[in-house]
Amino acid sequence: MDAMERGQLTKSAAEVYEEFFVPALFGEWAPRLCDAAGIAGKERVLDVACGTGCVAREAAGRGAAVTGLDRNPGMLAVARRLAPQLDWQEGPAEQIPFGDATFDAVTCQFGLMFFEDRVRALSEMWRVIRPGGRLAVATWDALERTPGYAAMVALLQRLFGEELADGLRAPFVLGEPGEVQELFDAAGIAESQVATQTGRACFPSLADWVHTDVKGWTLADAIDDAQYALLQQEAQEELKRFAGADGTVRFDSPAHIVTAVKL
Repeated sequence: MDAMERGQLTKSAAEVYEEFFVPALFGEWAPRLCDAAGIAGKERVLDVACGTGCVAREAAGRGAAVTGLDRNPGMLAVARRLAPQLDWQEGPAEQIPFGDATFDAVTCQFGLMFFEDRVRALSEMWRVIRPGGRLAVATWDALERTPGYAAMVALLQRLFGEELADGLRAPFVLGEPGEVQELFDAAGIAESQVATQTGRACFPSLADWVHTDVKGWTLADAIDDAQYALLQQEAQEELKRFAGADGTVRFDSPAHIVTAVKL
């Protein structure tokens, strides 16, 4: 897997990710994921692929003792700046640096699709959960059921080709619930449950949407200034159907939340 497939951001992209992507797309899912994991009170929680700490901060706000784990130092730098009181650890999901049965709950929001060995990562998450503990993992629904991003990917492909467009396809590669559940089964996680929920992406404008998708994602180093200007120009026409009369962009953004309880 290359950097795009693994969702690896530079520090500057991580700053944009936190400032723009979290409120526009990711923020509404943090409470949902914490609800699915049953996080409440003074429990030990591990947030895997924590990114800039959106879910970890939500869990901490519910009284949990939270550790965030991510392999990306740029993301962790932002997470530490925003919540220095939490425990932030650098490392891969495939080799979680904690002992068996350490945590009451483990969460992973929109990270599973980027792991090099997804089954091993799930096995590791399951290993560190105590008996009676909970696992909650979120993955985006399929691209074709996410109209805004289906259109953005099509625009990227038309302008710059398939390889670059694949950078924005990557978050949607685990869009089929059955495929995700097969990964849980292969990891030895029995009786997992999949619930599909619809979120709502919201960007202040088409220009902000393009800015976020490029400058706050792996495309930041793949698109030069001229290409970025062209994309901004073409988006004003190609994507205008997603903008309301006030210019605000909104579209459905469904996702799956997979849960399991360790017996």
